[in-house]
Amino acid sequence: MSIQLTSAQLRFLRQRSQRLGPRDQLAPLPPDQVVRAVCAVQAQDAYAAVLSVWTRGAGLTSADVERARSVERSLVRTWCLRGTLHLLAAEDLGWMLALLGPFFAAAGRSRRLALGLDDETCARGLKLLRDVLGGAGPLLRPDIVDRLAGKGLALGGQAVPHLLAKAAFDGLICLGPDIKNKATYVLLEDWLGIQPPLPRLEALACLARRYLQAHGPAAPADLASWSGLPAGDVRAAWGVAAPELVEIDFEGSPLWMLKSQAGWMGEMPSSMKETAVRLLPAFDTYLLGYKRRDLVIADADFRRVNNGGGIIHPVALVDGRAAGTWRMVQKRGRLEVMIEPFGEFPAAALPGLEAEAADLGRFLGLAGEAKIEMAERG
Repeated sequence: MSIQLTSAQLRFLRQRSQRLGPRDQLAPLPPDQVVRAVCAVQAQDAYAAVLSVWTRGAGLTSADVERARSVERSLVRTWCLRGTLHLLAAEDLGWMLALLGPFFAAAGRSRRLALGLDDETCARGLKLLRDVLGGAGPLLRPDIVDRLAGKGLALGGQAVPHLLAKAAFDGLICLGPDIKNKATYVLLEDWLGIQPPLPRLEALACLARRYLQAHGPAAPADLASWSGLPAGDVRAAWGVAAPELVEIDFEGSPLWMLKSQAGWMGEMPSSMKETAVRLLPAFDTYLLGYKRRDLVIADADFRRVNNGGGIIHPVALVDGRAAGTWRMVQKRGRLEVMIEPFGEFPAAALPGLEAEAADLGRFLGLAGEAKIEMAERG
């Protein structure tokens, strides 16, 4: 009979996988290794991606994360999982892009056609992108558009980001350093060099292994939801990785975790107390990394987190469960963190919440202590 887990125990194990347990127990890692530990961080909101590194790191600063991306180039921001922008460790880009890029490039073809980017125009656009970016250094999107127009390819509206995404999926470009908080684009081979792929089955097994390392216990449907890959690829990935997995039971359904992490089950406290607090930024993978979210947040509360427009708002976690949304305001070099709880905020979690806000202030290099105010929504 497989091991049976309660909801609290499953949250404990997933927090451990996600580096979201007690902050004083986190092993210090450089920014790229924090990202690598959770496989990838969604980065359509670049600032939220930086905060995802903060909440899983120990002693890092925002300058450390920026240095890793723009100077050391150990982090890279580009289109990847689910066909959207992610922050990845540069050492992982080659095999992940070779595995995921062709699928999402093909999946976006109908949308490109609707925008006037037929196959011939795309091929021409990619060639011109190489010419435009080659030797020019990082370029902002408007500069790229102007230079493409100067070479006879006039693009507007959504055609521009879709061409850039196709170029990224093809391994031609990635995002470079920001200029005044605006994204730039560079040739991938100039920025990071040649990124070696893995054989396809090996890459699929690596994806399943790395997903479970960062999100387990989980099921194949969770991997499919997180990666965006079709069911056949997910089954193949799970099958190749199967000898490394152990099956457990949650409410009558099977989940799997890595055998190398199975010892964590012996560390689960017998009594789950509301003490571990994390401030998750927008679009955090703890919410987006699974098919179902009810283990973390009730449907009614999720409607307050995702209230239209495709935005997943920042969430305050208490022992792995969403306790409210939050936002921050900088005033005269000080940080105010506003918490809007879903219900009564646990009193036992207040010290942890104050410590989180203070550490966020330290990460951002703000003077003074962070201020926390509680604000119930009407």
